[in-house]
Amino acid sequence: MAHLTSVLLLGAASSCAAFVPQTAFSGSALKAANRAASGASLSMSALPKIVVTGVGSVSAVGWGADAHFQKLLAGESGLKKMPSWADEYPAQVGALVDPSFDPAEWMDKRESRRQGRYTHFAMAASKMAIEDAKLDVTAIDSDKFGVLIGSGIGGVEFFEDNCNKFTAAGGNGAGLKKVSPFLIPALISNTASGVVAIDLKARGPNFGVVSACATGTHAIGTAMDFMLRGEADVMLAGGSEAAMTPLCFAGFAAMKAMVTSFNDDPHKASRPFDKDRAGFVMGEGAGVLLLETEAHALARGATIYCEVVGYGATCDAHHITAPAPDGSGLGRAIETALKRAGMKPEDMEGGYINAHGTSTPYNDKFETMAIKRALGDSAYKAYISSTKSMMGHTLGAAGGLEAVVCAQVLKSGEIPPTLNLDNPDLEAGCDLNYCPHTKVVPTEKIRYAISNNLGFGGHNACVAFKAYDA
Repeated sequence: MAHLTSVLLLGAASSCAAFVPQTAFSGSALKAANRAASGASLSMSALPKIVVTGVGSVSAVGWGADAHFQKLLAGESGLKKMPSWADEYPAQVGALVDPSFDPAEWMDKRESRRQGRYTHFAMAASKMAIEDAKLDVTAIDSDKFGVLIGSGIGGVEFFEDNCNKFTAAGGNGAGLKKVSPFLIPALISNTASGVVAIDLKARGPNFGVVSACATGTHAIGTAMDFMLRGEADVMLAGGSEAAMTPLCFAGFAAMKAMVTSFNDDPHKASRPFDKDRAGFVMGEGAGVLLLETEAHALARGATIYCEVVGYGATCDAHHITAPAPDGSGLGRAIETALKRAGMKPEDMEGGYINAHGTSTPYNDKFETMAIKRALGDSAYKAYISSTKSMMGHTLGAAGGLEAVVCAQVLKSGEIPPTLNLDNPDLEAGCDLNYCPHTKVVPTEKIRYAISNNLGFGGHNACVAFKAYDA
């Protein structure tokens, strides 16, 4: 169990190279789409461009499209001392969304009482993305409007609350009277996608993606594939999580995966790639991208953040929690994402990598190895940061939130920092440019960005973005 302190979230993905059905294309277009979906090198000009036109974020740092990003650029930490219920836990630092967050601002108040907190976050981030994109959802083809918002755990706080009421009433028949009829829908991990779709009348591809902390990245990559196949013109994609509950917090504490050495100095607790890192800080929130085909976006005069150009998903097939010790699983996911994008490792020189960067000994070491494996010497010329140093590790929401950051970096040309990186762990090989302490504004335009995420089960995922050229 001691090894688990350093393990959290180095795993990686259900390696599904998507097959393109013959109903989507015919002839040369079909061959081109299937080659792209299988990872073959191919110019993306043979397929529709998929662009990001809106973003939405909710985390302990705050919420809103631009406001959240500005706080990250300023190095504002959302890490705080946990509520009193965690006083007897060995880990007492977390990244909770501020209590002023009100789900009734984003959804019907009565409906919000029937849903779990992770669905509240998903709805808020989705509507932020739509507002940011200035999209009138009543004016689009709802059959070509999809939603893929995943969660690693789902509505666990709803479950815990009902379990406590059930047990307190004596269980069995007596306890049954205390159980909400909305328990199962609020608990399951596909509900956020369903509720968002019901609210927005989105009748296109829709389900919940679940791959632990790689969830959000898999959702975005899968959404891109649906759109490349012509099954959607518009999609909301990302991840949401709200597992900051006594039981879940205890579960991670029992694994010895969370940091325990900065309980009295919360802002310093998450320190990715630093030699004094000692575990991750658990967080909550949601991150959602609004994706459109370029033709759809241009037809309505949308402002475009960037393109989504590549996606890679692999599995370590090594251990349920521990990553493959050479970083090969994530390395292959990065390589696949670049290959699908038609990119070479040199393209990431001057580019941005939002690292999984959990602040655990194993993750930071092996993720660095994976980046070096995929990029070679070009790894030393990329800008890398871990925004988990400010937002905490939001589990299934991490991929969504960090993809939002990538889109904003490409649009703004500014890179958020990695906080608390006082002494890079050179003995573990952590010698890349992790953008410590303060934001970076490169003199040259940032052309490419990638986001890495990994999850228990050995899941690895990487999504690649490119600056948009009109």
